[in-house]
Amino acid sequence: MRGTRVSVLVVLVLFCCKINTEGKGYKEAFNCKELECPKYEVMHSGKQFEVRKYEVSTWMSTPTINSTSYSDAVARGFNLLFAYIQGNNYKSAKIEMTAPVLVDVHPSTGPFCNSTFVVNFYVPQKYQKYPPGSSQLRSAKLPRQKYGIVRRFGGFMNDGNIASEAMALKKSVKGTPWESSFGKSYSVAGYNSPFEYDNRVNEVIFWSNN
Repeated sequence: MRGTRVSVLVVLVLFCCKINTEGKGYKEAFNCKELECPKYEVMHSGKQFEVRKYEVSTWMSTPTINSTSYSDAVARGFNLLFAYIQGNNYKSAKIEMTAPVLVDVHPSTGPFCNSTFVVNFYVPQKYQKYPPGSSQLRSAKLPRQKYGIVRRFGGFMNDGNIASEAMALKKSVKGTPWESSFGKSYSVAGYNSPFEYDNRVNEVIFWSNN
């Protein structure tokens, strides 16, 4: 009887350890050790996704960009953001780079139609309350929804893999409380510059209030 109790106790301890390990979530993106990144709390962690609750913060956002290509839209949007942090703003302020660059993606309804994109820059704490204004960008409070459902992947993002990663995220939450939260639009977050080849971190995010 005593041996049975010990075995049950061991199983329970191992089960608890497994839950705690899964609850840790993804490791901090490597570049967030050097760059400012938005703060969040991990609410749930699974094998292929995690649910985060972000602090609402100030971002600078591009106008809506119409394009058939994610790569084209991001290049155009990032050029505006880069000019902004280099001093093309009303205060002529040089602003430190942050991570990630967040791109809102609204997929097209047909193969020959434009998708729409908005490229967002996380404003450093120094300027969170009063970000330098710009004639080409607007300030925005993000996220607009309560939770972010996140899947992480590596490599370089392109039109093919962001769509496939978004589909993989949808599949991974089937049978969970977040399955009904998914719409057509989503965001992708890139933590690296185009010149970094190691430790690349990308994320696809669906937003939800549930």
